[in-house]
Amino acid sequence: MKTDLTDTTSSKINKALVLGRRAIGTPAVGMVLTLVIVTDEENAYDALKAANEASREHPSRTLVVIKRVSRSPRDRAKARLDAEVRLGADASTGETVVLRLYGEVVDHAQSVVLPLLLPDAPVVVWWPVNAPSDPANDPLGALAQRRVTDTYSAEQPIQELTARADAYTPGDTDLSWTRITPWRSMLAAALDQVVCEVTSAEVEGEEFNPSVELLAMWLADRLKVPVRRSKSAGPGLTSVRMETSSGPIVLDRPDGSLATLSIQGQPDRGVALKRRDTAELIAEELRRLDPDDTYATALRFGLERLDEEAATTAPEAARPTVEETVAVEETVVEEAPAAKPAAKKSPAKKAAAK
Repeated sequence: MKTDLTDTTSSKINKALVLGRRAIGTPAVGMVLTLVIVTDEENAYDALKAANEASREHPSRTLVVIKRVSRSPRDRAKARLDAEVRLGADASTGETVVLRLYGEVVDHAQSVVLPLLLPDAPVVVWWPVNAPSDPANDPLGALAQRRVTDTYSAEQPIQELTARADAYTPGDTDLSWTRITPWRSMLAAALDQVVCEVTSAEVEGEEFNPSVELLAMWLADRLKVPVRRSKSAGPGLTSVRMETSSGPIVLDRPDGSLATLSIQGQPDRGVALKRRDTAELIAEELRRLDPDDTYATALRFGLERLDEEAATTAPEAARPTVEETVAVEETVVEEAPAAKPAAKKSPAKKAAAK
């Protein structure tokens, strides 16, 4: 069931929700949370599709906030709110309200969203793209217990990761961290099978993928060992190698689907480690609404410390210093005269032989 409302208000949207529930025969509200999606028109379809699939596990009221940019100054000065209310089969197991904001109301989106929140239910705000630099201080982010961003969609993911660490507030999380949950589980299980001491590690993945940096920082923080970050053609994370006192432990996934776990003294085994879609990621984030302390510790470890320790683990071939270059040249000059007399004596030896 769909209801289109043009130039409307929050009270009229609430009334449309009540009438819609009565029309489909479910007057009671069975939602467990409110999911607010802040996106643009280009990414609204994919984000809403992922939220609808996640609502099968977490029935929720989904509010999609789309801030439309008006072209003319006259349109920008005029505030308008259009809404599309979806219930029943059109909204999966929850309720969906698509809000399109025009003009001055774009700067006051929290005033539109606040009356539509479910009473006494947690609120989660998700920015699929263009997340604010400080989600907790954003007007919409201030309404939520959990704030979900995705640094992978940023123009400069690694710099965005550093900004997230500087502005971290309990309740913040990122889908780049959620993507490495199976990797962290598998590596922890591998270390439980062997009694050993890890001396160093290497994480390999595609360039400009913040999940690789997060996994490397998590390993460095937990194991207290140097961790090197290497680049590969992808897709995503491709390999993790840990050097231990009992031999190397390698988790390799070259194709993005099936991984191979290799432990010294044990046969190699295949592990299902496929890349998950956005619906699975957002569903995992909605399972817990308390602060993720492990994510906070790994995020605050710092990319700079990771680079320093990586250089200690696997230093690149260093260029000779000026002193070393001068010393080598002097050695060559000293040895050169000694080689000339040896070359003159060789004809004499030939003559004696004759």
